[in-house]
Amino acid sequence: MRPKRKIGLVLLMMTLVLAACGGGQSKEQAGGNEGDQEKVKLTIWHNFAGDDLRAKSVRSFIDQFAQDHPEVTLDAQAIPPDGYRQRLSTVAAANEMPDVFFVYAGSQSSELHQAKLLQPITEVLDAHSDWKDKFLPGAFDPYEFEEGQIYSAPLGMSATSILYYNKALFDKHNVKVPTTWEEMMAAVKTFNDNGITPIALGNKAPWVAQSTIIGSIADRVTGTEWFKNAAAQQGAKFTDPEFIEALGYFKELVDNKAFQEGANSIDNTQAEQYFIQGNAAMMISGAWTLTNLAASSSEEQMKDIEVTTLPTIPGGKGEAGTISGGAGGGLALSSRTEGKAKELALELIYAVSGPEAQKAIAESNSMVMYDTEIDESKVTSLYYKAFNLVKTTGITPVYDAYLSAEAAEVINNGLQEIMMGGPVEGVAQKLQDAQARSATP
Repeated sequence: MRPKRKIGLVLLMMTLVLAACGGGQSKEQAGGNEGDQEKVKLTIWHNFAGDDLRAKSVRSFIDQFAQDHPEVTLDAQAIPPDGYRQRLSTVAAANEMPDVFFVYAGSQSSELHQAKLLQPITEVLDAHSDWKDKFLPGAFDPYEFEEGQIYSAPLGMSATSILYYNKALFDKHNVKVPTTWEEMMAAVKTFNDNGITPIALGNKAPWVAQSTIIGSIADRVTGTEWFKNAAAQQGAKFTDPEFIEALGYFKELVDNKAFQEGANSIDNTQAEQYFIQGNAAMMISGAWTLTNLAASSSEEQMKDIEVTTLPTIPGGKGEAGTISGGAGGGLALSSRTEGKAKELALELIYAVSGPEAQKAIAESNSMVMYDTEIDESKVTSLYYKAFNLVKTTGITPVYDAYLSAEAAEVINNGLQEIMMGGPVEGVAQKLQDAQARSATP
């Protein structure tokens, strides 16, 4: 009987070993419940939910990451822009941030950092220094909350004060494209004399004149450092003579009928159509106009449109030939994401923000804050002109990116007041009062 018992024990041990081996194959290959638990779960939230080329491009890189990383269970949520901020604020309040999420430059990213809900992505930037080095100057400024630590890599660029002009109208009326303020006012007069609106403006939503015109004009007068000091209420005030002068240049445009009648009652989209149809010689607008016109206008309509920067201001302290704007939103990393999940989350950020993604976004007629080459045949002729202009142009601040929410509303409404005949000094005083309240501890 002993030999039989020995054989039985051997068979039992072999059975257990085979069972164990079979279990290992199930976890790694069959993907049962235990295998699923071995996967790394990642969540990503973003607002690229539309059918435009940019949104589709971003989503395609997220999908590609999921295909390339079968070890990741990726929960990707595309939330429409109108509700995105509120959704993010809700989970931020509960400290339940997704691992990776789209964040806006400015107050939103700053507040999330102050709440300790972000962690730097510096290590992935340093690991791909060739990628990091091709971002345009200032790209990381809104995301560098501590010296040497960067919290996002922008997926877009906010260029808000491009001077669009209809070359055919300029040629027909023998008008010089303005490079000085004197030439701008001469152009305004000539076009008015010939029954053509000099500058199309749709300021029904009052942020438009602030974002596209006053920030750029004011920077030419005051210089960037003065504005940042005034925004911080440290050594400069919005009642200072240089800012009164800057508002005065805007009022000069108004008084000389540079804008069409009823500019405060039509929106930006209507102004774009008014311009592209040849009713206005110029329009001062942002990069969003490139995307809008690409979707709504023909190549024939766009072929005569050229782009440049606003003219210089005599005696101004600011740099000439600049455009107001800055880094757009980018992907951020939750402070709660650790270990293997963090490693893969950083890979995801690189996949969606890296060189190939930047090129694809640029080729969707959307500005990027990244030095990339694009295929001219994939974009509109107007976008290609603007893309090459912005790549070589300095960027100055947009006012509402630095002002408090209250102060931004004051300057927005104040410019409407000036367009209706209000005094510049009153607008300056109200802006100063609002910003001073925000700076008071």
